[in-house]
Amino acid sequence: MNTRQQFTSDNYAGMCPEAWQAMMQANVGSLIPYGEDEWTSRAADAFRSLFEKECEVFFVFNGTAANSLALAALCQSYNSVICSSYAHVETDECGAPEFFSNGSKLLVARTESAKLTEQDVRLLSTCRSDIHYPKPRAVTITQPTETGELYSLSEIRTLAQTCRELGLYLHMDGSRFANACAALGCTPADMTWRAGVDVLCFGGTKNGMAVSEAVLFFDRALADGFDYRCKQAGQLASKMRFLSAPWVGMLESGAWLRNARHANTCARRLAEQVVGLPGVSLMFPVQANGVFIHAEADVMERLRACGWRFYTFIGGCARFMFAWDADLAEVDRLAADIQVCSSVH
Repeated sequence: MNTRQQFTSDNYAGMCPEAWQAMMQANVGSLIPYGEDEWTSRAADAFRSLFEKECEVFFVFNGTAANSLALAALCQSYNSVICSSYAHVETDECGAPEFFSNGSKLLVARTESAKLTEQDVRLLSTCRSDIHYPKPRAVTITQPTETGELYSLSEIRTLAQTCRELGLYLHMDGSRFANACAALGCTPADMTWRAGVDVLCFGGTKNGMAVSEAVLFFDRALADGFDYRCKQAGQLASKMRFLSAPWVGMLESGAWLRNARHANTCARRLAEQVVGLPGVSLMFPVQANGVFIHAEADVMERLRACGWRFYTFIGGCARFMFAWDADLAEVDRLAADIQVCSSVH
């Protein structure tokens, strides 16, 4: 068994202590099922306190369900959703957004960047207005993006204002939302509803939990019927406390932010040690917990031969992701191996 810590994905990590302890506490006693328990209420209130907003909060099993059901709540089947070509809803959710919305089409901005711009949104939403074209209804942005880049608060506000002008809703895929908060040093409220975001999917799995993502509707009217959507989609957990209790541990202790800060620190640490190595470059700025390294194919093969695992699904570069449990000594070991592999002629 290979016990080396890998940085292939932040999904490799187990549960952090705060989430685990809350899960064990929720395992005591007999509680009302289907989200009517005290743990689920406490978790929802913790989100309202964190976001300084009386929002509607729902808990689902995974990010695909969170994004797909949230977008379905915003759209009719004849509507469309504007997204980046890098967006997870476009590349990695097996058509789930279209499936759960009964056909709402994804309108993909064919740009070189993973970040949407005001111009992208305007182009896709105004290029046609005839009845033969799926009527744009929502925009989805990923924060941080799939390439590890961040939307600034100003960029989010600009996109939100553009959405308002065009009659569109703004959805944020926040599978690594905590990492974005840690990197920007802003409050969750400032990056979401105060900036004009209508719906947020807050990721727990990549932040130190086993399962569970939270869907937050800042405009409570948009959540009408969402509980039924969750039930119909198989996302209503009978023992909901096991999805919600870990959030209590994460939010009330502040672990959600500590975990993200540590993961971001590890990414910067690797980046600082590989910048300037021969034949090695960073494909994208390191702004959150991901590092994308471009190198020759033989360097990649030597690195794999050293025992390291990584994905190369974005532009052929090696992606390394860091989680709450990343060991700085292992980060340094990876950096040292990259240096050795890049120096072989």
